[in-house]
Amino acid sequence: MRIHNLYEDEDGQSHFRDIEVEWVEEGRGGKLSERLPATGIIFRQVPPTYELDWHSAPRRQYIINLDAGVQITASDGEARIIGAGEVILVEDINGKGHLSKAVDEQIRHCIFVPVE
Repeated sequence: MRIHNLYEDEDGQSHFRDIEVEWVEEGRGGKLSERLPATGIIFRQVPPTYELDWHSAPRRQYIINLDAGVQITASDGEARIIGAGEVILVEDINGKGHLSKAVDEQIRHCIFVPVE
């Protein structure tokens, strides 16, 4: 299982990398990762016209897209579409940040899981 990770380097530029979830337990119900820290859950509805200019993430958080995708462009120029059912860990809380834009022309529901 892959998690997109948007992070910033020491110069404040944002970049993507992939994080592979490590399975630490397996049982009749499937595989489990270790328990990761989280401080809450936020539900969000985003309009199909969503397009946000350069901005930093407000906090370190996982974003889980439920039913539509978003295109995120890092300040190094790499753009990724994070589709429905995919997870991204945003950690670019300083520096130039990133661009965000709706891609599916539909309302997007997502969940933010802060890890402050």
